[in-house]
Order: sequence, then structure tokens, then C-alpha cells
Amino acid sequence: MADFRLVAEARTEFGKGSARRTRRAGRVPAVLYGHGQDVVHLSLPAREFAAALRNGGSNVLLTVVLDGREELALTKSVQRDPLTRVHEHVDLLLVRRGERTTVDVPIVIVGEPGVDAIANHQLNTVSIEADATNLPETIEVDVTGHTAGQNITAADLALPAGATLVTDPEALVIGFLGAPTAEALEAELAEAEAEAGIEREESAEPAEGVGQGDVVAEPQDQGSGESMESAEKG
Repeated sequence: MADFRLVAEARTEFGKGSARRTRRAGRVPAVLYGHGQDVVHLSLPAREFAAALRNGGSNVLLTVVLDGREELALTKSVQRDPLTRVHEHVDLLLVRRGERTTVDVPIVIVGEPGVDAIANHQLNTVSIEADATNLPETIEVDVTGHTAGQNITAADLALPAGATLVTDPEALVIGFLGAPTAEALEAELAEAEAEAGIEREESAEPAEGVGQGDVVAEPQDQGSGESMESAEKG
């Protein structure tokens, strides 16, 4: 697991106004805590921090340099504006090499289930305990060929060496359902329409008194009728 080096600056002003000024200056307000030390208020370079998250994942390991001193830290909480996606605030947890810590790791599905099965993703993350300097970015789950009922629980996940599962081992991560048949979909649609009071149009029926093999004469247009009448008078 690679770590990213970010040069931090101490913050001495607080509040919303100060945070806005910090962000306008191209930096992200942050706090650094852990190991019984006092909380340190600082700011990180916004562009470099965004690149670290993009390349290292949500559990990225950071080397924070503040006043010439280096500290290892993990991102524990990141606040982002829901519209602009700008990082508004970051909580950093101090860690040491060789120290174990608990983190939530995203689940990534790869492969395709069997043709008659549908994957139902139940858990987006699982909690594991691992070396703070050897945390996985994601945990991949291969669903290739899985059939209905062949579910995957947390205990089935392939964890990195040295990692311990914290999530309940019996927790369902991915379930597999049988793909519905065309008849089942049609029946479900008909039931939904009936509940909504929607009546289906019946197929067109032959006109009364006309058999299936009878030929119906098409009416003559008005112009043709007038011509014939004139001819008879003449």
C-alpha cells in the first residue's frame, strides 16, 4: 500500500468563515488526532489530497508533514459538498507502522453470474482489522457462474494476508436470485395493471354476421356513385 506525502499548514482560525477562506486558498480544513495526543487543526493542499483519494482509495495512507515533522495518518471521515463535490473537511487518524486498525473496505463485484441468475448486492463494505500500512483499497468478489441460491457471505471473502474479518461472518454480501421467465413477467404485469384498474384492450373481433372466410365489399366513394348515377340517366 503506497502512502502519499502532503505538506500541511497549521490553522489558528476556526469557524465557517475561516473554513471558506481556507478552501478559497486551494486547501482543505482538517483535524489530526489519535494516540492520546491533542487534536491538531491543519489544512491540506486540495489538489494533492484529491489525487491521493483518487489513487489510494478511501483508506489511503498519508504522510502528513507539519512544521518539518512527519506523521502517518488515515482518512477517517471526508465531508464533500453534494453538488460541487469539493472536499470541505477531513478527519485524520494518527497511526504507526505495524499498528493494526479497523476500517471499512468497499466491495467490488467482478464477473457475471449464470444466465438464469441475478446478483443482489447486499453489503457495499465490510469491516476488517489489518496493519495500518497494508490496507486494501477494495475487496473483489468474483460472481462468475453463480446460480440462484449460491449466495456469498462475509466469511467467503478473500481477505489480504494478515487481515481479520470484523463484520459478522454470516452477513450476506451478495445474494443470487433466479431470473424471471417471460411468463412470470407477463403475469406480474397483468396483476399490476389489474391492481391499478387498467383494462387491457381486446383483440379486434370480426363484424357481426361476417364469417372468417367471408369477403366484405368496400363501400364506393361518393364520386364514383355520382358518375354511375349520371351514366344511368344518360
